Amino acid sequence: MVFKYNDYLLGISSSMNFDEEEDEEDEDSSSSSQLNSNTRPGSATSKKSNKETASGPSPSTNNPVIDVDDLEEFAVRPAPQGVTVKCRITRDKKGMDRGMYPTYYLHLEREDGKKVFLLAGRKRKKSKTSNYLISIDPTDLSRGGESFIGKLSIYLIVLIQETNVLGFKGPRKMSVIIPGMNMDHERVSIRPRNEHETLLSRWQNKNTESVIELHNKTPVWNDDTQSYVLNFHGRVTQASVKNFQIIHDNDPDYIVMQFGRVAEDIFTMDYNYPMCAVQAFAIALSSFDSKLACE
Repeated sequence: MVFKYNDYLLGISSSMNFDEEEDEEDEDSSSSSQLNSNTRPGSATSKKSNKETASGPSPSTNNPVIDVDDLEEFAVRPAPQGVTVKCRITRDKKGMDRGMYPTYYLHLEREDGKKVFLLAGRKRKKSKTSNYLISIDPTDLSRGGESFIGKLSIYLIVLIQETNVLGFKGPRKMSVIIPGMNMDHERVSIRPRNEHETLLSRWQNKNTESVIELHNKTPVWNDDTQSYVLNFHGRVTQASVKNFQIIHDNDPDYIVMQFGRVAEDIFTMDYNYPMCAVQAFAIALSSFDSKLACE
């Protein structure tokens, strides 16, 4: 799966094929881990700006304010340490072709109940593979639009979808590879040494320097509900195989990201340091893909 956030971007696949299709045309247009928000693991100005700010929950003395003044910058900025960034994804299936190609809108949930738009995503209509566009403008999801995020000099994420960990109808197994963080808690720039080197190829060649490998938390079978469950502490209210939590093996109680259903077309998405909004959104979008998701 390729997420076109820019010319490089978000490789997400079950087939290990992350190449962009050169011949395709561009378009114009159950819930029951703790969101431990301690500091771990060890993370061009937009034309469309948003002056809203929001506070994230934190057990620390200082409750940092999440600045969303510049959407393009915010999208790739790691979550503040000690703060869980709580978001909501809405799936829009209305319109002539949105039944097959829904648009997904990501909003930040503020403590006062208001929502701040962050990103929109849609599967490319003429793509032969799982290929998504992500924009900071909810009305412009065209590849050539002004809000199609500018070219980055780093790879942001690789997501490897494997067979279901607990049987055909059970939850999927995911491995998430993201750039590591330096001592100043800034994302390490992964610069390819040649045109064939990617974040995925580094991981495949066991070159794990300056990268972080994450996995989804294995759900526990609940005899009462006859389903696999995770504890989302009220953030997820409907059982679904799409519900998941992302952790680091060294600290399984620290939830780097979680995603789950609360209504037919509404989902919550929360993430912590060192993940950023576009990384978390890309992972969430992968759960909607019929080629990868298990219903």
